[in-house]
Order: sequence, then C-alpha cells, then structure tokens
Amino acid sequence: MRTGFVTVVGRPNVGKSTLVNRMVGEKVSITSSRPNTTRHNLRGIVHRPDAQVVVVDTPGFHRPRTALGERLVETAGASLDDVDVVVAVVDATAPVGPGDRLVLGRAAAAVPGGRVLVAVNKVDRARPTDVLERLATAAAALGFAAPEADAEYFPVSAVTGEGVDALVQAVVDRLPEGPAYYPEEMVSDTPEALRVAELVREQLLRRTREELPHSIACRVTEWEWPRIRCEIVVERDSQKGIVIGRGGEVLKAVGTAVRAQLPPGAYLELFVRVEKRWQQRDDALDRLGY
Repeated sequence: MRTGFVTVVGRPNVGKSTLVNRMVGEKVSITSSRPNTTRHNLRGIVHRPDAQVVVVDTPGFHRPRTALGERLVETAGASLDDVDVVVAVVDATAPVGPGDRLVLGRAAAAVPGGRVLVAVNKVDRARPTDVLERLATAAAALGFAAPEADAEYFPVSAVTGEGVDALVQAVVDRLPEGPAYYPEEMVSDTPEALRVAELVREQLLRRTREELPHSIACRVTEWEWPRIRCEIVVERDSQKGIVIGRGGEVLKAVGTAVRAQLPPGAYLELFVRVEKRWQQRDDALDRLGY
C-alpha cells in the first residue's frame, strides 16, 4: 500500500480548494469566487484499495498587504514542510506570471528530487491553444527555477473532473509504501468547530461584495451539542449592518444554508461583532486562530 502527504499550492483563486474537493470526492474545503478564501491548511483523505493520500489544501501565495495576509503566506509555506509530493496549480485562463513562477520554484525546492506535479486548472473555461501555452510556459518556468525537477504536467478541470483521475494516479505512483494514517470512513481531520465556522464564512462570501469578504472572520465560541454559537467578526459598524441584512435576512439565509450541511437537530446561533482593524492586529489574529 502507498501512503503519504501531497500539498496543493498556487496563487489565490486558481482553484486549489475545488481541486482538493474533487480529488477527495467530498467537500472538505469551502470554495468561492473570492481570492484568499482558504485561510488554513486543511487536510482531505483519498481512500483507495492500494493507497491512502492525505491532500493538504492551502492559502494562496500572494504579496501580503495585511498582517493576516502575512500569516496566510506563512501558513502556505509551512504546508511544504515534510511532504512527499507537491501539486502546483496554474490557472489555464490567465498567463503564467511572477506569482506562478514563485510557486513553481518553491514547490520544486520543497520535495527531494523535485517531485512536482503541475496542474493547469480550469481547462473547461480556456481555449485549447491557451492550455497548451500555459503548459509550455509552466514547464519553461519550472525548468529555469529547478532544472533537476522531476515534474509532470496535467491539464485538468476541478469543476468537471477532467484529468483529475490521472493526476491522482500520478500522486499515488510517487508515494512511498507504508501503513494508512486514517480509518477508511474519515475524509478529513478538520476539527468540527473549524468546519462549521468555515461553512458560515463560505455562505457570507456568497452574499457580500467588494472589500467586505476580506473583513469577515468566523469562529465557534460555544459548542454544547446540538447548540452551536458562531461569532462573525467584521471591522466596521457599516459592515455589521450588511452582514445582518434588512430585518436579519442575510443572517437567516446563512444559518439556513449552514444547518442544511450539519447533522439533523443542530441549533446554530450567529452573532456579529465589530473588531476594528482585526486584519492588522496580532492579538486579534491570535484570538481568531490565524
């Protein structure tokens, strides 16, 4: 049996979380169209008769503008410590840029022998000529950054599943032999409280606009099943009103959508609190778990 850890890295919004969910076959990471949706290293588990693959979803590598951004980049970097394979994700709908080159270089440097798999994602939305150009440019960039890298390249669509089975097989082929880390019924080791907080934030991301998604943080402050209390933190009073909505309509819709993803009987309480400049304050980031 082959077992090991694979980290999925890339710039923000290249589709890492959607790809991780597709690889695992179940939802283990929240997704949205907003950059920097993922704020933690989250692990999903792929079970096969011949292998167990622990897939690590990560925040996007980017140039940080806040203390939160700095911590997210550090979190992504830490995910590259002691892994067996790295999957570097590139967006097929956008040119390969300096950020992608940085990711490819860090990916190759993270694993012995440069065991890097490059996934050119979103091929369902790109022209075939663009996909070929991204593959060639990524190969040239990785070859320049790490000439010794043992790399393979995969055009994939995390949305439709195209090419993902071949990517997973390539991951398995590169893993060492060893015992399973998790029981077969387990698809993620994310703590339940963090999972619920992330589900709340996912629903808020879908219902808010402009700068507000970046200003939202969520954490579970009480867990006495079936009662769960989740705190939503924003940076300004005006944002609090938007999150609550007229007559509480936004919070009600968020609560309904999240409860539908929880076991029957769950009672979810949502509260909104203003904490000014929390993205820039180390004490607030510590308290919020970043």
